[in-house]
Amino acid sequence: MDFTGEFDVIFSNAALHWVKDHESLLRNSLAALKKNGLIRWNFGGDGNCANFINTVRTVMHEDDYQGYFVDFDWPWFMPTQDEYATILANAGFSKVRLELENADRYFADRDEMIKWIDQPSLVPFMEHLPPQLRAGFRTAVIELMVQAAEQPDGRCFETFRRIDVKGCK
Repeated sequence: MDFTGEFDVIFSNAALHWVKDHESLLRNSLAALKKNGLIRWNFGGDGNCANFINTVRTVMHEDDYQGYFVDFDWPWFMPTQDEYATILANAGFSKVRLELENADRYFADRDEMIKWIDQPSLVPFMEHLPPQLRAGFRTAVIELMVQAAEQPDGRCFETFRRIDVKGCK
């Protein structure tokens, strides 16, 4: 982002955990805001998607797949509330509010959860595998996720921990 004094508000919902360098993001956002402008962000924090992350890490370490993830760069930045408070405190905003939000989710059934797994959660991992291993990796993740997440009523549970940020220039 390369703007100076252009915006009253910079808003993001459920996307900024894909941005790894929040120090630069905050610095560039501050520069892009007009006087009294504000950021209003909500993104994944520590503990977000715990079932999925534990499951995908388990499958990544299986013999068939581990060699493909040796140099894998984890796709998300999901800090603790305290870690983000430190980053935000050093960013130069005059007024800030930072809250950790529990937004746990129950998928209606395994099919709904599988759609979520397929897009976008599994995409960064599939790209590291040769085409002939992708279906097996996906199946292993889905089977473990169903075991971890499926509830007696057929719904599937996943943790959603969000960091909610408001900051004024």
